[in-house]
Amino acid sequence: MTVLEPSGILLLNKPPGLTSFQSLDLVKKIFSTPKVGHAGTLDKFASGLLTVLVGRAVKLSPWFSGCDKHYEGIIRFGVETDTLDPEGLPIAQGPVPSREVLEEVLPHFRGDILQAPPVYSAIHLGGKRASQRAREGESVEMEKRPVTVYALDLRSYDPPLASVHVHCSKGTYIRSLARDIALAAGSRGHLQALTRTQAAGFCLSQALDFLSLSSEGFSPIEGLRSLDPGVFEALGIPVVFVDPPVAEKIIRGMPLQRLIKENGLVLPLDSRISVVGLFRSGVGTGKGGDFLGIIEQKAGGAWSYGYVYARA
Repeated sequence: MTVLEPSGILLLNKPPGLTSFQSLDLVKKIFSTPKVGHAGTLDKFASGLLTVLVGRAVKLSPWFSGCDKHYEGIIRFGVETDTLDPEGLPIAQGPVPSREVLEEVLPHFRGDILQAPPVYSAIHLGGKRASQRAREGESVEMEKRPVTVYALDLRSYDPPLASVHVHCSKGTYIRSLARDIALAAGSRGHLQALTRTQAAGFCLSQALDFLSLSSEGFSPIEGLRSLDPGVFEALGIPVVFVDPPVAEKIIRGMPLQRLIKENGLVLPLDSRISVVGLFRSGVGTGKGGDFLGIIEQKAGGAWSYGYVYARA
């Protein structure tokens, strides 16, 4: 199988003070490709795991972005800022809560909750980012959205700073969580620091230091992780294996329905499954075979190629 461009997953440890966009800009230069994306923005003040998708792996961005994530954060009680982070301007003050009060309110933020995103966010309202509208002096009302907080644990509390661990669903804003916890505790607050530690089955300990990207001797290709069945398992996507002869037919463009009819390709019967990963069995260095592409189930149950990795 011929791969025409570098493709795979690059795990980066983003330092604070750098935007996710700036991180991608350097990756584009290193790999000499504009096909670079990430699976979940990290705010400029935040640090930690940034899952970067390179080349054709960018097409898997919707599934990577939909994964739950783990964070370690520090909430500063007493002052709320307009951006809900340390880079914003103070807009409200409140008394610092006791540990007892804080532990009483935390259970209310576990499970399925409704959360209003920060005004200073990339969410689009009427064709403009909410943050842009706020900077232009508009009054912005953020509609509450359903999110899930699987775990919310108080690591330590040294008033006014509370260290918390959060395991949450896609779309959860830890800045909003800090604001809402403070309000529930009769205080005001903002997120002082944030580190993403896990996402899409990957851990921060597996990530490359961002500075290593520009160091001498760094090999971009060696830094890329291949898309293997383990990655799809972490994403909750089932996989299908085909023998090498069938894989060659797929690469050469044989229609999917013909392959299914000839029993060369057996797909799940579960109507709840909308996408599967496709692998060539018995070859490659991955866990079980070479990644070929994805297949999607459309409305009505018909399957179609999402894309085939080995083709242009």
